[in-house]
Amino acid sequence: MPQFTYTAVDARGADKSGALDASDVKQVSVLLRGRGLFATSVTVSIEACATFSNPPVRAPITIAGKSVSSPAKAFPSRLFGRRVRPRELAILTRQLSTLLRAGMPLLRGLEVLGRQERNGPLRAVLASLADGIKSGGTLSDAMAQHPRVFDRLYLNMIKAGEAGGVLDIVLERLARFQEKSLQLKGKIKAAMIYPLIVMAVAVVILVGLLVFVVPKFKQIFADLLKGAPLPSLTQAVLTMSDAVKNHYVITLVGGAVLWIGIEFMARSPRGVLLIDRATIRLPVFGHLFLQGIIARFGRTLGTLLASGVPILPALLITRDTCGNALVAAAITEVHERVKEGSSVAQPFEATGIFPPMVTSMMDVGEQTGQLPEMLGKVADIYEDEVDNAVAGLSSLIEPVMILFLALMVGTIVIALFLPIVRIVELLT
Repeated sequence: MPQFTYTAVDARGADKSGALDASDVKQVSVLLRGRGLFATSVTVSIEACATFSNPPVRAPITIAGKSVSSPAKAFPSRLFGRRVRPRELAILTRQLSTLLRAGMPLLRGLEVLGRQERNGPLRAVLASLADGIKSGGTLSDAMAQHPRVFDRLYLNMIKAGEAGGVLDIVLERLARFQEKSLQLKGKIKAAMIYPLIVMAVAVVILVGLLVFVVPKFKQIFADLLKGAPLPSLTQAVLTMSDAVKNHYVITLVGGAVLWIGIEFMARSPRGVLLIDRATIRLPVFGHLFLQGIIARFGRTLGTLLASGVPILPALLITRDTCGNALVAAAITEVHERVKEGSSVAQPFEATGIFPPMVTSMMDVGEQTGQLPEMLGKVADIYEDEVDNAVAGLSSLIEPVMILFLALMVGTIVIALFLPIVRIVELLT
């Protein structure tokens, strides 16, 4: 029997490590869970690797965010995970929760959902989950084979539901969480779609004027003014037109270089931090983004705690799913403070990112033992704030965008008509 070395954390977040003899990685995970430990990594020992031809295998990671994936089983995750959309997963979660609460066994529920599922990749994932249950594994172990479909938050909540015997309740919470998250994302995207469309139309109009209209006026000015100086505004517009029409290769290359530079910056930790900090400080939209992040934070952490996930792992999962590096760094600081024995609300207040109302509600929830409920109320409040902000922006953005288009087109028109006035004066 091969020997596996492992690192894990207990419910308090303390690091543990050691070695176990087991038949495979799944058995190691089961043994560790029996000791109250959450595996962060499991590898076959060097001696075992010399005996067995299989390479070292990683175990399900509940804290560090990785999952079990043997070479034979990793392929379905890569193949199917990319094509299972969040909305489809939310519907599946809701349906499975309903079947379990109606008294249907888990395996039968997975088979029923698999037969009625029309999406081929998702149907294959359901078949894989059913096979995992048939072979004696748990639902969380089967889901860990598909990390692109079931993220850390999903897996940890399923583990907590299995441990507490309340899988149907946890699935219902997961479905509600996913539905709320999709609604929130949809509202924020709706607020952004209109200005983006207007900006795209503005760029098309601007390029069309600079490429097709302005050059004709340039030739007219050259023939009629006979070398007379042009107004500064007109000269600037003509220069821009030359750059777009005659030097479009340089313009495109410059734009591509700029785009690649931004992409590289967005992939570096410091670049991500700078971009995310700038995002929540944008005029008008920054506050909307921050409200959405806080709503997601409250919904995620509250759902995890209500499902039985310990506070330290829950903070790490929330950090990795909050969607903003600045907020993630703040949650990391809170995690370290809580690990040292601090309360939860006080470190959040010290970060300076979370509004006083949020930290005050968390403090009350912590003192009364109702932190998950308070976090749910925080999420409800800020989701309502997002609703109000989107409604307000919708009425504000339209006149602002119309004014922007008018200024852009009007500037070019004025620049082209200024020399015409001078031409008329010369002709008279």
